[in-house]
Amino acid sequence: MLDGTFAGDAGFDPLGFAKDQDALFQYREAEIKHARLAMLAAAGWPISELFDRKIATALDLQPLVDANDRAPSVLNGGLEKVPFLYWSVVLASAALIDLKQFQKFQERDPSYIPGDLGWDPLGLYPKDQDGQRRMQTAEIKNGRLAMVAITAFAAQEYAQKFAVVDATPSKCLLCM
Repeated sequence: MLDGTFAGDAGFDPLGFAKDQDALFQYREAEIKHARLAMLAAAGWPISELFDRKIATALDLQPLVDANDRAPSVLNGGLEKVPFLYWSVVLASAALIDLKQFQKFQERDPSYIPGDLGWDPLGLYPKDQDGQRRMQTAEIKNGRLAMVAITAFAAQEYAQKFAVVDATPSKCLLCM
């Protein structure tokens, strides 16, 4: 099934999950979703550790980071401090996106590629085929790297008990 149809397809499926084209399509759809979330998280995790306490203090709110400036996570704890409204908006947004992707999948439009919901507010998606393929490949490769990175962030903070940003040799000048 892995014949290079999708961007970033290198034929790697050692456990044989891609039994048919529909399964492969659904796996790629899920991979794109996870990749996009991981890219947001890989940027948001260290940014939250750098700025959460400062912003919360300025707005007279309770910071979400813990005493060691670690971001809330399943392993670090602290998720109970995240407001219910935030979780409601996130879950509702995710449900709407999933419904739209499910509709696209059910339509069986041959021009539809996994993850393409037609939303490009900045107009960054190239118009030519080669540019689109390069952009799709870059997105999936960066997303795969981000999935590894966010897993490493969580594991490192759990094991070392201090923030990921404190493990870097130097912090940015704006953040100090």
